[in-house]
Amino acid sequence: MRRKTAQRTAIEQVFRENDRPLGVDEVLSRARRQVQSLNQATVYRNLKILIEDGWLKQLSHPLLGTLYERTGKGHHHHFHCRQCNRTYELPGCALNEEEAAPKGYIIEDHEIYLFGICPSCAKAT
Repeated sequence: MRRKTAQRTAIEQVFRENDRPLGVDEVLSRARRQVQSLNQATVYRNLKILIEDGWLKQLSHPLLGTLYERTGKGHHHHFHCRQCNRTYELPGCALNEEEAAPKGYIIEDHEIYLFGICPSCAKAT
């Protein structure tokens, strides 16, 4: 069993409070509110541990690179707001893989990102 650290607890709390995919820089800035001495290397190390433990998973975002989100949410997709540069989870999946793929292709997995303006940013304009 892994030793529970203040740094890991702060990182876990960030994901509990922000129910959406997060990048390393955002995790670092938010977790520093609890542990001021936290650095980027420690965040990366703890994200790796949380992935190995099955608590987090990694996403490959087409614009932002690697993001992290909590596991156990079922298959879903993401929306990226071009104004605030945040990524949000979209519930469920409307894609019919059998119809989407050309004949002869074997689908192993898929990820869909929608791009636009989130409701908070739309209200602000």
